[in-house]
Amino acid sequence: MKKYLIVFLSVLLSATVVFAQEAADSSAKKKNENWKLGGAASLNFSQVAFRNWAGGGEPSISGNMFFNAFANYAKDKTTWDNTLDLGYGMMRQGTKKTSVLFYKTDDKIDFASKYGRYAFKYWYYSALVGFKTQFADGYKSITDSTRVSSWMAPGYLNIALGMDFKPTFENHPNMTFSLLIAPLSGRMTFVLDSALSAEGAYGVDPGKRFRPEFGGYVKAEFKIDFLKVFTYTTKLDLFSNYIVKPQNVDMNWDNLLTIKLSKWFSANLNITLAYDDDVDVPIDTDGDGTLDGMGKRLQFKELLGFGFTYKF
Repeated sequence: MKKYLIVFLSVLLSATVVFAQEAADSSAKKKNENWKLGGAASLNFSQVAFRNWAGGGEPSISGNMFFNAFANYAKDKTTWDNTLDLGYGMMRQGTKKTSVLFYKTDDKIDFASKYGRYAFKYWYYSALVGFKTQFADGYKSITDSTRVSSWMAPGYLNIALGMDFKPTFENHPNMTFSLLIAPLSGRMTFVLDSALSAEGAYGVDPGKRFRPEFGGYVKAEFKIDFLKVFTYTTKLDLFSNYIVKPQNVDMNWDNLLTIKLSKWFSANLNITLAYDDDVDVPIDTDGDGTLDGMGKRLQFKELLGFGFTYKF
């Protein structure tokens, strides 16, 4: 099933590009007015080695990549925005045998397609479809081979209807902002891994493969290029289940800062904050520095890398 979904996402993004070419006028000028296509790909790598080193230390090797692409259409009263964000990273630390040879440091698939129809001023009637999951298995720790996540475990499918606020910045052409407020939203949480499903992971009932939720959804996106070398992108997703604990809002906040060092090389800082009221994470219950329980906490992830970056 994994390969079919990857093919589906690839075909869908390709179809977007093809539609852009067919829907626009034969003149290049008009096509460029209607569509904005682009993205970036980055590959970062680091390695540390020791031999007879008095200060001590552990050798390590790590690498991570990300790929971001967008295809946005705007003509008359219609807008259609499509984004695909992929990320993956792995690390090997030390020379001793461990339960997990390479430990995953990053893993995400995030696709969103949003259609809008002009309503008034900067507001649009909008419908959004969003999908998130990951590529590979995730484990409890580098010394514990207990699997805690896998392909489509979890997987999230969001369908939202609402209003989208998209102002224009005439004095700042390198800045974009969008705020989708969707009071009618459905979210499906999938756990297709049998073992994780049996445990009731990620909020599904034990033995079930998915969990439907109905609630309200807010999605904010902001991007700016400044000082010719900095690009900052942030995305905030909020979801409230109307039926079960609506006051406990699920959150995912992605931040990416790219600093251009030269034509082909850049530094990337990626920070993600997340909270899901249906997901328990390892915690230190007695404050002794050892993880000895499970509970709900704000999740934090930070990735800093230097490497090859290509923009298109």
